[in-house]
This record gives sequence, C-alpha cells and structure tokens, in this order.
Amino acid sequence: MAATGERPITIAMLALGGQGGGVLSNWLVDLAEANGYLAQSTYVAGVAQRTGATVYCVEMLRRATVEAEGRPPVFVQYPMPGDVDIVIASELAETGRALEKGFVTPNVTTLIASSHRDYAISEKTALGDGIMDLRPVMEAAREASRRFICFDMAARAQETSSVISAVIFGAIAGSSALPFQREQYEDVIRASGRAIGTNLAGFAAGFDGSRNDTDTPVADKSMPLATPKGPAGQALAARIDAMLPVGCRNVALHGALRTLSYQDKDYAGLYLERLARIESLDRSQPNAGSNHKLTETVARELALQMCYEDTIRVAEIKTRADRLAGIGRDIGAASGQPWYVTEYFHPRFEEFCDTLPAGLGARALASPAIRRLTAPLFRSGRTISTNKIWGYCFLSALARLRRWRRGTRRYAVQQQHIEEWLDAVAETATVDYEGAVALAESVEIVRGYGDTYERGLTRYRAMLKASSRTAPGTKADLLRRLHTAALGDEQGSAFEKALSEANP
Repeated sequence: MAATGERPITIAMLALGGQGGGVLSNWLVDLAEANGYLAQSTYVAGVAQRTGATVYCVEMLRRATVEAEGRPPVFVQYPMPGDVDIVIASELAETGRALEKGFVTPNVTTLIASSHRDYAISEKTALGDGIMDLRPVMEAAREASRRFICFDMAARAQETSSVISAVIFGAIAGSSALPFQREQYEDVIRASGRAIGTNLAGFAAGFDGSRNDTDTPVADKSMPLATPKGPAGQALAARIDAMLPVGCRNVALHGALRTLSYQDKDYAGLYLERLARIESLDRSQPNAGSNHKLTETVARELALQMCYEDTIRVAEIKTRADRLAGIGRDIGAASGQPWYVTEYFHPRFEEFCDTLPAGLGARALASPAIRRLTAPLFRSGRTISTNKIWGYCFLSALARLRRWRRGTRRYAVQQQHIEEWLDAVAETATVDYEGAVALAESVEIVRGYGDTYERGLTRYRAMLKASSRTAPGTKADLLRRLHTAALGDEQGSAFEKALSEANP
C-alpha cells in the first residue's frame, strides 16, 4: 500500500488450461499501462484437474501515486485472501475453488463467473451420476461477494466464434469494477493485432451479458418436456396419453421416442407393452399411492436397457452428421477448412460374437479354436478417421446393420435380461412395493458393453440374489446400499464389502 493510503487494485483469476488466461492477464496489464497505471501479472499453474487449473494475479496502481510516493510499489505474487477486488472464475466449479481459497470477500469483491461446466475427471469417470451439485456454490457466491455477475460465457464465445477470454474481458468492462471506459478495453484488443473482429464480438457479448446477467446459473435437472415429431412420434404420444397417468407420461414419452430412434416403431411398441404391464400392476398395489413411482422408475430404466450399447449403436453415434458438425464448431473450423476426427476402437472377441447372428455368435463364443484363430484381430485397438471416406464408410456400413439387430446374439441376451428384470420387479411388488422400486432402480448398473456390461450384470445378479434372501420391508434399504456401492468404484471393492455385510 502506498503512503498516500491508495492501495493497488488486485484481480485474481481462476482458469483452466486452454481458456486463454494468459492472454487475458496480458490484456489487463496492457489496459492498465496504456491508461496511466503500473501493473504486474503472475500465475501459479496447477495440474490437479482437467487440463490444469491456474491462478492468475494482476495488480495495478496509478502511476501518479507511485511518483508521489517516490519509490516503486511491491506487488504481490499471489492473491491475498481478504484483499482481492475482482475475482474471475472461467467455469462454475472454479467459483467454488475461489470461495474455498478465501479470495472472495463481502463488501470488497466483485465476483465474475461463467455458469458453464467443464467437468472434472472425477465427474466424467464416475460409474453413476458423478456431476457435482453446484447450487450451494451459487448461493455461497451471492452471499460472499459484494457483487456477483454470472452468465454462460462459453455459450457467448461460441455464438460469436470467439474465445472465452474475450467474453470475460467484456464482462469485466461491463461490471465497471475497473476505472476504464469501454473504448479503452477495445483499444487493447485492436492493439493486439490478433483475431480482432471475433475478439471484439466476444467482448461485446461479454459486456452485454454482465449488464444483463439473467441466464440461469445452474441448469434445472428436471426432465424437459418430450416433443414428438412425425406420425410415429405423435402416435406414441397419443398411446401414452391413453394408457398412463399424467405423472408418468413425460418420462414414458422420452423412453418411447428413444426406442423409436434406436430401432423402429415396433420396438417402441414393445417398450410400451412392457411398461403397460408394470402400470397395471402398479395400479393394483395398495401401497402404490397416486404417484405411480414404480411405473415412472421402470419407464426410465426400461428405455435405457432397451437402448443398450452395442457395436452397431457405437458406429451409428460416431457417424451422425450432427455430431461431426458439432465437433467442427467446437474446434472453431472455418467453412471449407479441412479437419479430421480420429476414433479409437478396441473391440473384443466378445463384441464380435455379439454382432453375429444369435446361434452363430453363441457357437463362436463357446469355441476355444475360433477364439484362438481370431485372437490377432482383437489384440490391439485401431484408429479410424470418421471424416475420411474409408473410415466413414466402414462405420456407416456397421451402423446400417441396425435393421438386422434383432437377429444378433447381443439382442437375444439383452432381451432375456430385460424380461428377467421385469419379472423380478413384478414379483417383488406384490410383497414389497418400495423394494420393487429399488430393484427397478438398481438395473441402472447394467450398462455399456464389453467388460463394463459384464461387470454391471454380475453385480446386478448378486444384488438380486441378496435381496431374495431378505424379508419384505427391508429389501429397499439393502438394494439401495448395494446400488450405491456398485457405483462406488470400478474395481468393486466397495461392492464386495457391502455384499459381504449383507450376507454375513
């Protein structure tokens, strides 16, 4: 602090690798120095999550104050908790990190944050829904800061074909937290000489966003309304309206439309036939109440089980035109600019057999000789470029096997598993309604293909066996404990421990 009593303006920024934190720091320093301030920027890099979270610190002090003092200021190397004027969080989880580090102080700090998410590795690799609930972070941010500005800056960057650092720069200008005018910020961008047009567009979007930060900071996790399209979708919606109570219709329509897209209208009809069986049972149970919880749970999980992942599904997803177009937008490819996507595939012998006709696939899977002869084909993975002709044609041809999916071994195995699950749910519902709901939920762990599918199916069957030895009224608690443990770790140590405790 200078002897005049004027303190430097301190800015802390928490950003991820690749978000332009260094560029933004340089812009802030250039802004200060061009307008009568001395400035310094430092950073401490981190590699603990995602692509490395970095803390940047920028301090600035008026040159006139320095000259009056007669000696240069000593700027800090790292933001000091309780003494930060502006905190910038380039992603919503980083807002929580700023709060945890004590950078945000009531009546002092202007907190500027983007409401979008770049999920951490722990969230992406969780076997269940590992996404953190950041609503408490939003509430804490409002209480802890003098002013809280939050909107989706990543979306504004994409809309303007710019980068998030330009949008954040505009948000800082719009907040009026620094003693500079909008034109002075824009002059810094022009002076940089790089991507001036798109950076100015991003800056303008950030400036406007900070003046009208009405975006919903945290997405509503409730299921959106399903919107049927085309005659087949409309027919499914009408059938659902006629057969299901109001509270179950939306999730059932989502499921029916998903199965329609996955296979065809007959498959969607099979989905509704199976669901009608559960709804009829649900309606007859005295403990069901009016919310039809069992029907709603089965509607959700049945759709996921019927739309299982096989090699055909994987190929279909990877060759979708909207997926390739989205990748092009994400990497900022200009119109006509060549770019390539390299997909990595490592199918096992089991996935190969699953794609064969049911009888042939079963015989091949049971044959050690065939497994030994074909082993070189599955020993290592392969890379395929989906926007080169040969790679796209190969995967497109594989995706077109959808019309013959009903004849594959995996289809037969999956349908048998679904029927056994529905039978178990129906049987349990007659003696323990909440236990039936928990059993319906527990099938969530059966997902994916290959090792993931086999691991989930094995754990599910162990859960089913353990619950069969449990008295009515206690099944729900046991199944939910085992369900949580099954999603606890990939190795299964948490599940084995929970299972041993359930079967002493």
